[in-house]
Amino acid sequence: MGEMKERMLRGELYRDNDAELVAERHRAQALCAEFNRSAAGERRDAVLRELLGKLGEGSWIMPRFQCDYGYLIEIGSNSFLNYDAILLDCAPISIGDDVSIGPRCQLLTALHPMEDHELRRQRWETAAPIRIGNNVWFGGGVIVCPGVTVGDDTVVGAGSVVTRDLPSRVFAAGNPARVIRQL
Repeated sequence: MGEMKERMLRGELYRDNDAELVAERHRAQALCAEFNRSAAGERRDAVLRELLGKLGEGSWIMPRFQCDYGYLIEIGSNSFLNYDAILLDCAPISIGDDVSIGPRCQLLTALHPMEDHELRRQRWETAAPIRIGNNVWFGGGVIVCPGVTVGDDTVVGAGSVVTRDLPSRVFAAGNPARVIRQL
């Protein structure tokens, strides 16, 4: 494993144009393309099992699905990702059991230097993991930002942008998402 991949996996600054990382993204893109053009069934499931770090029993994803690497994504049992999911997995993305993710949702782990313009110009970045608990429901178009944890049994309203951790058993919505009420 090369230095940039090691740095990425440790959550340190790394350059995404590293040859090893580019090759791994190309592999994931090829598998995503195969998944997206496949009919539902055994082949589509096999592609997901080759692409993802874990796909729990009874879980499924609708096409169009996109990710950076795939192997950093773990999905528990009986979970569902609807059409047009984008999971930028430069850091681990963990999705629990019985999760429903609406269409066009985005889970984004990549971070770019805000204050250091030169580092950003040179394409340095970091990433922070996303953790989604059990029995979570995201309405359509939800965006989850890097480093966020969403607790068990939480519902996030359509179009929300989740910039901070959400506790268990709440309904949250808005941009940025805020807790509206307990569930």
